[in-house]
Amino acid sequence: MVEAQHKKELERQLWNIANTLRGNMSADEFRDYILGFIFYKYLSERMENYANDLLKPDNLTYRQLTTHHQDELAAIKIESVDYLGYFLLPNELFEVLAAKGKNGEFILDELHDVLRHIEQSTMGTASEDDFNGLFSDIDLTSNRLGKNPDERNKIISKVFEHLNEIQFLLDDTEIDVLGDAYEYLIGEFASGAGKKAGEFYTPPTVSKLLAKLVTAGKTRLRDVYDPTCGSGSLLLRVAKEVGVANVGHFYGQEKNPSTYNLARMNMILHGVHYRSFSIVQDDTLERPAHRDNRMEAVVANPPFSANWSAADSFKTDERFSDYGKLAPASKADFAFVQHMLAHLADDGTMAVVLPHGVLFRGAAEGHIRRYLLETKNWLDAVIGLPANIFYGTSIPTCILVFKKQRPQADNVLFIDASQYFSKASNQNYLQNEDVDRILSVYQTRQNRDKFAYVASLQEIADNDYNLNIPRYVDTFEEEEAIDLDMVASQIAELDTEMVEIDNTIADFCQQLNIKAPR
Repeated sequence: MVEAQHKKELERQLWNIANTLRGNMSADEFRDYILGFIFYKYLSERMENYANDLLKPDNLTYRQLTTHHQDELAAIKIESVDYLGYFLLPNELFEVLAAKGKNGEFILDELHDVLRHIEQSTMGTASEDDFNGLFSDIDLTSNRLGKNPDERNKIISKVFEHLNEIQFLLDDTEIDVLGDAYEYLIGEFASGAGKKAGEFYTPPTVSKLLAKLVTAGKTRLRDVYDPTCGSGSLLLRVAKEVGVANVGHFYGQEKNPSTYNLARMNMILHGVHYRSFSIVQDDTLERPAHRDNRMEAVVANPPFSANWSAADSFKTDERFSDYGKLAPASKADFAFVQHMLAHLADDGTMAVVLPHGVLFRGAAEGHIRRYLLETKNWLDAVIGLPANIFYGTSIPTCILVFKKQRPQADNVLFIDASQYFSKASNQNYLQNEDVDRILSVYQTRQNRDKFAYVASLQEIADNDYNLNIPRYVDTFEEEEAIDLDMVASQIAELDTEMVEIDNTIADFCQQLNIKAPR
């Protein structure tokens, strides 16, 4: 109960801070500032708590250390960089700067130095790649924050003052409370600001469905991989199913630099140790970062029908060479599927969100689809989702589930969940019961009228490997037959009533000695 109340208050405060900046810049811009400052405060609190624990035998607190305690500071830095992955001096703590700003002092220059020092403290260490450039999207000289340095200092100081009222670390609950609020804020930006702010964000219940599909029957994962990881929320949702501590390693790649920074922050905010995640910023299809890894769980919500080079050199790339054809340059959907399958372990499960077109488009895509079904036989299920559940697009989507070692290798399960959703303003969304309905059928793998159908491989071959869901799940609603005798009887009754009404009107007019209407 205390945790839920704290989370609600945290969300309220964060949204109030967003409103402080909302008039000056777009949602995706102030997102970078707020989440960056949240991350700085979180790192600061972790640093102070960790240092205080180290200093307990000396009956000192971290803030009591000064320049006269060089030996202690040096020792704490070594321990901190090894355990936390970074280091902050006592005078660099968030609360110290927040207090200065509240007192009207100019803190922008000092803040700039502190954010750089956090990154510099990791140079040459194992955590360098995970912290390098994390705060690069925070431009303290931007005119969007104010026309001059004093105006910018005032607004940043106000944001710090609000954030300083929030206690992030609550005993053993800090990760879930802050992490959930962090995701809430990202979701609010996405739903309130359209495609640009939400392009890296998968709606929570869709993430939940993907996560449960790839973790079904498992309590631990060797590793989990998302080749288009965005803010990292989908990776973390998978981890939530088995527990963060029960995931050996997190792998991800993200093309957008700002979103890549969010993903690394999100990992750390959720208690993933810097040694346990490898997230790289680059184009996944053109320059894959994890070529030698085969993961137990693979999930993704890649950009729908994106462009890619489809260069001839990819015909000899091990990810694509077996298929004989490349995905079209104007539609990279199957290129992402092929890439993900190349990184899927033999005992793993993969779930990917794609536009419906992948189910039936022809040419090269039809060739790839046929190869996947006829030669590889890795497709386990096709799940049709409702339209308009993703930010920035209203197109209907589907989830494809793949396994290289399928227990039911002679069939493919088709689920039509397109009619099971709820509406919220202009956005549709899956409810938990909708997710549970899908998962129940996926686990039992049974036919369900107008919802699910287990199709044999022969049926799919007879359909020329077209996977369009209505070919397999019959959702046609027959109209009730019209009883003509009953209709004639009802018309006769109406005629009788009309005659009676006409006679009544005529009698009434005769009494009044007026002409009855015709």
